[in-house]
Amino acid sequence: MELLNQYPIPFSMNDVNQKVVESKELAQKLFTAEYLKLAFSLIDLTTLNSTDTLEKGKLFAQNVNSFSAKYKGIPNVAAICVYPPLVKMVAETLKTTNVGIASVAAGFPSSQTYLDVKVLECKKAVTDGATDIDIVISLGTWLAGDYETVYHEIKTIKEAIGNAHLKVILETGALTTLENIWNASIVAMAAGADFIKTSTGKMEPAATPESVYIMCEAIAAFHKKTGKKIALKPAGGMVTSTDALVYLAIVKLVLGDDWMNNRMFRLGASRLANNLVKDIIKLETGKEEVVSHF
Repeated sequence: MELLNQYPIPFSMNDVNQKVVESKELAQKLFTAEYLKLAFSLIDLTTLNSTDTLEKGKLFAQNVNSFSAKYKGIPNVAAICVYPPLVKMVAETLKTTNVGIASVAAGFPSSQTYLDVKVLECKKAVTDGATDIDIVISLGTWLAGDYETVYHEIKTIKEAIGNAHLKVILETGALTTLENIWNASIVAMAAGADFIKTSTGKMEPAATPESVYIMCEAIAAFHKKTGKKIALKPAGGMVTSTDALVYLAIVKLVLGDDWMNNRMFRLGASRLANNLVKDIIKLETGKEEVVSHF
């Protein structure tokens, strides 16, 4: 693909591994209430189980509605992320301003369906109230070397959803190589992704520091060449506060403070939220508290 000739990879995996070590060292220094609150504000609070009901979507929204009154001084999450059939219930229940509604769509998590079906599902989710649409690249198509079709699908979906944010999931655990993760990042951004996202959470490994570092460098290269700032979403496998802070450290080192907000950076997680709140309380009060709000 001609586009990729404009973006040669400027580092090796040895470089990546060294930068990950540096990021983990920085993460230890970021273990403060301030940065844990920032991490909490980046969360796309996620439930993506086959057993999810409309009541589960309603409960998620109610928990977000009640969060600020219960935990004063901690900013709310960035968004609630659900399957398309739950979007309307979440939209009807969510009363908290500045919290978005993200919907996975386009044949999530496999992306193995027809493009017109993908477009229809994405458009319906937006009609029901989704502000963000999270799609997976056609992995089989990508791994077969047909990058043009992957580009075309992303571009078509972005055009179909209008002002909604498009998050493009690379499923980095399946791409495996530095070259694949870098090239998929570039193609997704060029095709119109507002965010590039690591993982569905349905495949191992999910987000890793190595994949996120590569994606950050690709975002930096794309910004340098085009002037466009593309956002980032690591997702899957984040449980502890330290897990989250490693990704904050990588973004801080590579992209800088312009990306340290929930317009440019999200964390896809479910179990992480309660653990962050627990650690914030301990840092600020010295008290251990069981947190099970979400």
